[in-house]
Amino acid sequence: MIFNLWFLIIGGLLVIMALTASVLKRLPLSTSMLYLLVGFGLGPFGYGLIRMDPVAQASLIERLTEVAVIISLFTAGLKLSPLLHDARWRLPLRLAFLSMSVTIALVAVAGYYLLHLPLGAAILLGAILAPTDPVLASDVQLENPDDRDRLRFSLTGEAGFNDGTAFPFVMLGLGLLGLHSLGPGLTRWLAVDVAWAIIGGLGIGGLLGTLIGTLVLYLRREHKEAVGLDDFLALGLIGLSYGAALLLHTYGFLAVFAAGLALRRVERKASGGDTPTDVEQAAAAADESEEIATHPEKAPAYMAQAVLGFNEQLERIGEVSVVVLIGGMLSTRYLPIEAYWFVPLLFLIIRPISVGLGLWKSRSSRPQRWLISWFGIRGIGSLYYLAYAITHGLPRPLAERLTALTLTVIAVSVVLHGTSVTPLMNWYGKTKGRTPG
Repeated sequence: MIFNLWFLIIGGLLVIMALTASVLKRLPLSTSMLYLLVGFGLGPFGYGLIRMDPVAQASLIERLTEVAVIISLFTAGLKLSPLLHDARWRLPLRLAFLSMSVTIALVAVAGYYLLHLPLGAAILLGAILAPTDPVLASDVQLENPDDRDRLRFSLTGEAGFNDGTAFPFVMLGLGLLGLHSLGPGLTRWLAVDVAWAIIGGLGIGGLLGTLIGTLVLYLRREHKEAVGLDDFLALGLIGLSYGAALLLHTYGFLAVFAAGLALRRVERKASGGDTPTDVEQAAAAADESEEIATHPEKAPAYMAQAVLGFNEQLERIGEVSVVVLIGGMLSTRYLPIEAYWFVPLLFLIIRPISVGLGLWKSRSSRPQRWLISWFGIRGIGSLYYLAYAITHGLPRPLAERLTALTLTVIAVSVVLHGTSVTPLMNWYGKTKGRTPG
């Protein structure tokens, strides 16, 4: 009976979202807010249909969030069309490396001195909460690969990079807790967890994305083969890059993101410009016309757009599943009293300071810097890192404290950023005519 009820709930939710999608875009609401509300109603505060202990069932949560994040990271990579020498890359790189490191450091200080956590746990908390989320931040990311907006590009690039670059700090926190080998004087951590895992992950994903993208275009343009099943191409490239990266002990998140970047780079170099309108329409309609798919000039753009369209649909399904689950895990047990001051500290002080330092003397306008500071959206990536730490031996008392803070931060982020995204982005759209880029 309960299983049948789940069919009704999920089916009804998907139909409602499909019918109200255009209305939601005009309201100060986000789809994530509604998913969270549904999950909340199905959890301990509501009908009690969702009864999941995030600590005891961390392994399941890790796998669910892992799939959602890698799909979203690949999608984010496909949206970023500028070639690597483009100056626009400076802002997301500064946000993903410098701003994220500052965020981790400040959260760790608060965790150690104010929450009285062990140093390893404090650093781990910082690493869990530092990454901005590529799944829930879709409303402030690039709308299409031809979008030139500096704000959207920066937030998309930051979300893509820092879901992988936070991993070394997760390993550092686990190492300080005695759950991971750091080597004498942190030598193993620096050599393996920082240098090799980051460079190797980016290299593996970039290489596979380039090779597969180039091969597909060659077969289509020269031999009119390998046409159709672009959804298989997307899933296959995600699986290959993620699996190869993990087997070689590098960061799979960075590999998947780099694979998406590389596939888009192959398309841009082959097509040499913006996506033709007829190609966008054909890809959006899932029109597997051999004439367009094998056209010498249109084939690259069609391939990239078809893969992107399929991945965006997968991303939405992942968002529904995981955010409903997050709402169902909210309970008084995981609502710590310290969250009342810690959450405002994270969003109103730590995030603006880290972004301010990261974008110091950048070419971004004041509205862009302000909005980047505000839209430090936390979500599924944070839940993945939390579950990863728990499954790697985090003691239950620490696991419960970090779980309580993480779930509260995610829930508050979904509500605050969900209610503010439409009015703030509308306001930003009006300021663009008065400010550059």
